[in-house]
Amino acid sequence: MRKNTIDIITLGCSKNLVDSERLIHQLELNGYRVTHDSENPQGEIAVINTCGFIGDAKEESINMILEFCQAKEEGRLKQLYVMGCLSERYLKELGKEIPQVDKFYGKFNWNELLSDLGKAYHAEGCYGRRLTTPKHYAYLKISEGCDRRCAYCAIPIITGKHVSRPMEDIVAEVETLVSKGVKEFQIIAQELTYYGIDLYKRRAIAELVERIADIKGVKWIRLHYAYPNDFPLELLRVMREKKNVCKYLDIALQHINTKVLGNMRRGVTSEETYKLINDIRREVPGIHLRTTLMVGFPGEGEEEFEELKEFVRRVRFDRMGAFAYSEEEGTYAARHLKDEVPDEVKQRRLSELMELQQRISAEVQAEKIGKTMNVIIDRKEGDFYVGRTEFDSPEVDPEVLIPVSDGVLRTGCFYKVEITDSDDFDLYAKRI
Repeated sequence: MRKNTIDIITLGCSKNLVDSERLIHQLELNGYRVTHDSENPQGEIAVINTCGFIGDAKEESINMILEFCQAKEEGRLKQLYVMGCLSERYLKELGKEIPQVDKFYGKFNWNELLSDLGKAYHAEGCYGRRLTTPKHYAYLKISEGCDRRCAYCAIPIITGKHVSRPMEDIVAEVETLVSKGVKEFQIIAQELTYYGIDLYKRRAIAELVERIADIKGVKWIRLHYAYPNDFPLELLRVMREKKNVCKYLDIALQHINTKVLGNMRRGVTSEETYKLINDIRREVPGIHLRTTLMVGFPGEGEEEFEELKEFVRRVRFDRMGAFAYSEEEGTYAARHLKDEVPDEVKQRRLSELMELQQRISAEVQAEKIGKTMNVIIDRKEGDFYVGRTEFDSPEVDPEVLIPVSDGVLRTGCFYKVEITDSDDFDLYAKRI
């Protein structure tokens, strides 16, 4: 064990990652050495930032906690703390079931850990972060919580109502990060299209993105986690006109069958979904759409599932993920709908949907062969430099592989490349 060293382990989404980065900053201000997601943790203290969104995520979080509990019992760790979504939701239960943990914190009171360690919270550094990403990009969280009440989702139970950050605070954070070398921003929120409703009594996401785009040094802005109901179309104008706003939108649609969407309490129909997609592609030519779909929700029979597959065939999403429905206690679906689709059927449908998307993705990527594209380099890996286009978000989207033999490329810099080949997901290129 290294004295005065703390290991931070982050599970779940990029919103959790931002919380961990802020905690790391506060700990370092107090003199600690902090490592993040260490494969071989050596600190005398560990903090696990948990996810509690769906069953698999909760299981991963519990297993990680138990793994560190064992390390503590074996004398390889002195103190263990747990924070994040799972802890927020099951605070009392976890404390009783896993007493080896020194203390559980919720999602929003992690700063209490500092006082429990006998350290001070530095208010002037409240938005300071020690980036765990490569220094040229960062995640930018613009709000917390969600006012939507989708039938399947436990997020509002965990995080509470939607709370927007003031625009001035966000702009100031971007300016600070740019001064430290950040060029690319992934704007994240549980529901970014709702931004501003609470503070400004209007949807202000378009204005916020425009203000960020006007900051000198911001090269790429990418938008994550939009909602289709009452989508603010003014945002499309900003995406079209601002060259540093990537032609990329992550919009979780979940399903296409109107009956299933109604059961999900999504507030949108099949017809409205198709129209929105057409509007987006018309207003922002060349845009790449990422979506997430769900299979096996109550009310989805074989006919509804076939409609979902036809939707994927027709729309040809550039990026798509999917997951099988799992009942989450406390949600509307858990209280009022019967989880009637057998697990084996859910998994079969999930496999069919992802196999379909894999073929579409291969075709979409192959269409790029011969084109000239702008890429940013993330890292060197073996015989290749690994980069991304404006259509690729870190960690979740395809990458561009450029042979090291083409010459030296610098991490965090942009280069023009010609796409020479593709596979199901990634692209191969040569530097121009």
